Amino acid sequence: MRSVPSILHLDMDAFFAAVEQASKPSLRGKPVVVGGLGGRGVVATASYEARVFGVHSAMPMAQARRRAPNAAYLIPRFELYRQVSDLVMALLRELSPLVEPLSLDEAFVDLEAGPYGELLREGSVEEGVELVRALGEDLRADILAAVGLTASVGLSGTKFLAKIASEQAKPDGLVLIEPGREREILDPLPVRALPGVGPATAETLRRLGLTQVSQIAATPEDELVRLLGRAHGAGVHALALGRDERAVVAERDAKSVSVEDTFEVDLGDRELIRAELDRLADRCVRRLRAAARSGRTVVIKVRLFDFTTLTRSETLPSPTDDPLVISAIARRLLEQVELTGGVRLLGVGVSGLADFTQEDLFAQAEREAAEAAAAGYPDGGSEQDPETAHQAEAAYGGPGEPRAFHPGSSGGERSSLPGGSEHPGGVGTLLTVRRWMPGQDVRHAELGHGWVQGSGVGRVTVRFETPWGERGPVRTFSVDDPELEKADPLPLVRGSALADGTAEV
Repeated sequence: MRSVPSILHLDMDAFFAAVEQASKPSLRGKPVVVGGLGGRGVVATASYEARVFGVHSAMPMAQARRRAPNAAYLIPRFELYRQVSDLVMALLRELSPLVEPLSLDEAFVDLEAGPYGELLREGSVEEGVELVRALGEDLRADILAAVGLTASVGLSGTKFLAKIASEQAKPDGLVLIEPGREREILDPLPVRALPGVGPATAETLRRLGLTQVSQIAATPEDELVRLLGRAHGAGVHALALGRDERAVVAERDAKSVSVEDTFEVDLGDRELIRAELDRLADRCVRRLRAAARSGRTVVIKVRLFDFTTLTRSETLPSPTDDPLVISAIARRLLEQVELTGGVRLLGVGVSGLADFTQEDLFAQAEREAAEAAAAGYPDGGSEQDPETAHQAEAAYGGPGEPRAFHPGSSGGERSSLPGGSEHPGGVGTLLTVRRWMPGQDVRHAELGHGWVQGSGVGRVTVRFETPWGERGPVRTFSVDDPELEKADPLPLVRGSALADGTAEV
């Protein structure tokens, strides 16, 4: 264990909900819940104001609405969350090259590997403690100044204790565990606080009367090895004693890239399922290319109406990031699955990753076959009308907007619904409507940027406000108002240029 608590753990406070509050002035200080708004939706993040009512992550959205009926319920905006995360991670890398991201809003930092490492190693313990505390407080202040969000920081000599410290610091605080206080912090904690102790292991320990970390620490290691196995038992015992030799690892090489969507209504039409699979393949390729990767193995995941989950895969001779090739293989794999009864979830993934693409005759043949197949459909192929292509791509939220949280058509784009008038042949036409989702970014030709508060009975209500601004006015429009369009999120960073050429200050 280090003599100076130089491992930092950062955890942003209620990240998704906090980003929404920061970018929507009218929601600051109010309960906000981000997640799936459909019948099968779950809470992704709840603000601390919503947690007062018992709302928490992974709770069914219907239950959350019963507990906090007056909260703002919003769809997630992952593009904006990633932008904010990138900025926060950049601030961490100014402290050290050894930054280990755990998620968009959480990371470990090894301060000894950064520009202050020499001072931490050569100075006294007291001086080191004061220095890392100052670095942690400066980091929190920098994040608040840059994006208007609060963060909790934990500092200790091990990763395990640094994470426990950040949990104790929440919300908007800093906790430093000084050398010699490790057992004081650990002993009162429940055994579930130990990494690797899940429900099954906790139940095994509970049957023996071991419910607190202090009891685990007092149990002979060989007894825990007998109960839990050699590696698990020894690891749990070491953590209970405050020993954690894990290093902060800067790069974690992804083994696969995948996307999946859960549908509010089970899909039964095979053509619609194929279309959804194509969109998933396109999103998967976007992620591949964003990471500058390619892959050899294409995998599809299908969850049926009865929750039966099936996977199928096919491996190419060489890696590819070609969307037509990946889509063609995904479609071929889908033909191997019996879809009777309906599909609840679809997923497309690519594994066997590489950092290059080696074109070969097989991939070229796959691409040519896919292009030929696409040319046989009026809505497909490279000669597709740009407007039609845009509408097709945006169905059910479009690429880059995961539908697992908001299934169904959204994003202000048009979707086809049965209805309308009869044409001379007696067959009903399709009535095109636009559907707007709460929290979605929009732009009005005259009023500028805003976000959807709600919609229904042919009307949509929009609040017009921007990050770092004042609480804005509310207006209601027809859902088909031609002056109202979907927009990209405005950046949350002070001084960033906005879409209209102005800048936040």
